[in-house]
Amino acid sequence: MSQQHLVWFRHDLRLRDNPALSAACIDNEAEVIALWCVTPEQWTQHNVSARQLNYQYDALGILQQDLKERGIPLVIINTPTYKTLEKEFMQLCEKHKIDKVFYNYQYEINERQRDQQIEALCHQQDIVCQGFTDSTLFSPGSVLTGQGKMYHVFTPFSRAVLKKLSTEEIECSALPHQRKHPSAVKSSTLPNFSTKAGEYDTKRFPVGHDAALTRLREFSKNGVEGYAEQRDLPAEDDTSRLSAALAIGLLSAKQCVKRILADHPHALEQAGGAATWVNELIWRDFYRHLLVAEPQLCRYQPFQTWTDHIRWQNNKQHFSAWCEGNTGFPIVDAGMRQLNQTGWMHNRLRMVCASFLVKDLLVDWRWGERYFSEQLIDGDLAANNGGWQWAASTGTDAAPYFRIFNPTRQGERFDPKGAFIRQWLPELEEVPEKNIHEPWLWADKQNKKLDYSRPIVEHRQAREATLQAFEQARKYR
Repeated sequence: MSQQHLVWFRHDLRLRDNPALSAACIDNEAEVIALWCVTPEQWTQHNVSARQLNYQYDALGILQQDLKERGIPLVIINTPTYKTLEKEFMQLCEKHKIDKVFYNYQYEINERQRDQQIEALCHQQDIVCQGFTDSTLFSPGSVLTGQGKMYHVFTPFSRAVLKKLSTEEIECSALPHQRKHPSAVKSSTLPNFSTKAGEYDTKRFPVGHDAALTRLREFSKNGVEGYAEQRDLPAEDDTSRLSAALAIGLLSAKQCVKRILADHPHALEQAGGAATWVNELIWRDFYRHLLVAEPQLCRYQPFQTWTDHIRWQNNKQHFSAWCEGNTGFPIVDAGMRQLNQTGWMHNRLRMVCASFLVKDLLVDWRWGERYFSEQLIDGDLAANNGGWQWAASTGTDAAPYFRIFNPTRQGERFDPKGAFIRQWLPELEEVPEKNIHEPWLWADKQNKKLDYSRPIVEHRQAREATLQAFEQARKYR
């Protein structure tokens, strides 16, 4: 009798360069079943956005068809949480007489505990479990300091990763072929966990691995060279737009680096757009490695423990104005409205908007982290948490707490003509270019009434209040 293999899909919804799927298919005599788990209560606890759920739902439909063509059915377990999953997972293994389970590692604490528990249950039933590195370039724990410890600072981590990339060949996993013995198990009907509230722009975020690969190739050939100069300008559409695909695993980080190096062989040695983009992928790795080194980051705890003593103002009206894009600071409001309407925000504006919430409004960074997660189509705990803690000066590699973005100056610097602001704040259409970053001053001089909020705080005063709050907290270091 042939072996029965189960490959458990998570945030790796693709056939190409999928280590778990590839390993499950090496034995050509084995019958292979694919699994995906719908866990709605767990998703709610993790603040997964409706847009990302819809994106996953659409990607699963494509994946299911791709697998079917190779003789691999995709079955679904629909259960509230990871805890209730354990019993149903083992029942599925018993029903289909599973001999081996294959999956790619996830590094968030709940997911690691889930895997450990299911591995233990499988071991009791003599089912072999095999896990694989997938969402990172290198396994957490394989990039270490000279003292054999995991890095807590990005720059030396980046240097170490670049050294490994330059000396170690990047290997992508083999694409599985048609099974010699297609499984007789019937594929499940996908439960409809997508929602009307989670509609997203399918042109900006095309679904499926093939579409993501096409976008990667286009960016590598035609877009990445100007990335270093253009990436901070939100009015220019010069980012890769691959973050959503990476978040749910339509692409792997290895595929991205391999493609860039194929088109730009000197990207690891020379400055430029390709090198800058590879560095962004290394940041993504760094935050994942950090979750393993410091698992408390998954529990809304700061890396810098003294910052838990900051006395946040947490003004709910200010927070609502920030969420809605009605703060009276055009670059902040334009960024927030882009997020609310599209589920995505330009990376420079993520920093600006996060800094404004924490450093101008003195609202706890965890409120903003949660709100972003609830909106983002490219939501990713490691990157979202890392970015927020950087902006809030509570994390590793954090901006010094006394370095506080001036939102008006940020707008003048990165959207000098106000093109991005006008796109998202049509109520400022008649404001002259030179006045677009402080439209209330122009309106007062012209004796005009704008349908736009006046600033909800005065930046200089807010800055002083924040410095004082951080200075008080530093006494607990």
